[in-house]
Amino acid sequence: MKRPLEMAHDFLAEVVTQDDIVVDATMGNGHDTLFLAKLAKQVYAFDIQEQALEKTQERLNEAGFENVQLILQGHERVDQFVTEAKAGIFNLGYLPSADKSVITKPQTTIEALEKLCHLLVKGGRIAIMIYYGHEGGDLERDAVLDYVSNLPQQEFTSTIYQTLNQVNKPPFLVMIEKLGK
Repeated sequence: MKRPLEMAHDFLAEVVTQDDIVVDATMGNGHDTLFLAKLAKQVYAFDIQEQALEKTQERLNEAGFENVQLILQGHERVDQFVTEAKAGIFNLGYLPSADKSVITKPQTTIEALEKLCHLLVKGGRIAIMIYYGHEGGDLERDAVLDYVSNLPQQEFTSTIYQTLNQVNKPPFLVMIEKLGK
């Protein structure tokens, strides 16, 4: 059985091509950014922490990828940099091995999701990894689930991929696909 993050990558890899623009809404340590850089023409990666940008730049340099714009701003500003996207990925929560009090927030995450849903091309997809075992994580989890559950079914399909028999609040995946307008 695939782990949720593996499923997220597979979900995006099914649709992203070398002609596409994609978004890493939470660059973190750069794993998703690098994954997307291998698939797409251009990646826009967002984070509010300098440490995330530095780690991601290091990872991209080592792998030899230059098709990425690293943006030291919140993901809610996605529409200031991107006019359309084939895919996006979010890893909600905090940056591993960093200040755990710096977390993604429901308000800015929903704002970013709204904008990215609007920017998605037909057939575009968004993968949202929800880590909620930290303080405030349950509020963001609930806000995201409420938002995606209320997307118009004529335009979007939203799905959840989650283990049911695990303890310690395991992360789970929410997937969105844009059907068209």
